[in-house]
Amino acid sequence: MKLRAVLAGCGSMGNRWLEYALDREDVEMVALVDIFAANAQAMNERHGLQLPVYSSVAEAIEGTGAELLLDTSIPDAHASNAIAAMQRGANVMMEKPMAVAMEDALRLIEVSEQTGRFCAVMQNRRYTKEIRSLKQDLDAGIIGKPGFVAANFFLGPRFGGFRELMEHPLILDMAIHTFDAARYLIGADPVSVYCHEFNPEGSWYEGNASVICIFEFSNGAVFSYNGSWSALGHATSWEGEWRIHGSRGSALWDGNHPALYQVKQLEADASADALSTSEGVIHWQGQERREACLNEMFAALQSGKRSETDIRDNIYSVSMMLGAIESAKRQTKIMLSELLNE
Repeated sequence: MKLRAVLAGCGSMGNRWLEYALDREDVEMVALVDIFAANAQAMNERHGLQLPVYSSVAEAIEGTGAELLLDTSIPDAHASNAIAAMQRGANVMMEKPMAVAMEDALRLIEVSEQTGRFCAVMQNRRYTKEIRSLKQDLDAGIIGKPGFVAANFFLGPRFGGFRELMEHPLILDMAIHTFDAARYLIGADPVSVYCHEFNPEGSWYEGNASVICIFEFSNGAVFSYNGSWSALGHATSWEGEWRIHGSRGSALWDGNHPALYQVKQLEADASADALSTSEGVIHWQGQERREACLNEMFAALQSGKRSETDIRDNIYSVSMMLGAIESAKRQTKIMLSELLNE
């Protein structure tokens, strides 16, 4: 039986999601949603489709009886679209972030609980073969218990459009990927954040394109994040460059290749400072990134289980994002329980 699906947001990201959905035998696309009808019509023409076009998710779900919303709209619309869909009986798969305000994120979870509808978030950057393999090695104790995790993210993309007008472009649109990756690798929940946000000389963004963050985690680990979206030269990968220190050694990961490990030798004749160096092995097989994340979402929906990126889990990544913004505004350390009402 096919899931009747509606796509919201007919830009370039929506095009990628639509291509994925059209390739699935268990999905039937029944409508497109965009506040600009021309965008949706252009998408219809691009794919040789004749799907009805709606200006709101509520109208699309009611008009088609769709059971699934695929939401690639702008971040400000994610929460309201998902709530409208779930209240009308549809499950939801959405682009990140799940919300741009904590009250909306908490409301999303409340509506999901009330309606029993599935709602999960795209976090495609935790689905690369390199990070999945690094996670497997960390869980196996290759460097002992990670206690200090640092990530650097320095790129200078010129997007144009809404990103260059945002108040918090890096934190709100991109840093959540790295924050979510830190949660994934550390395997614990964030507790607090201190963030300094600024816009350096030469930046082409109106908002603050650079940040420095310090997060504390429930298992005692500390995660530091240095990032800029207006950095010229010596670019990192889009996954960032990572340094992870554990009780037995450390890992270096450039985001594009297997991690490099230096670990304390345990042999009886090894000196106290003797370290062995090794390159990580790729354990992950199959699809990666967006396709892998969507595959996992659909498998979870079909099994009746929660997705790895279910909103009840992803809210902790959102709390890192929104907590960092709040800390920068207040210029003080923020306890994330304050935002989460815990």
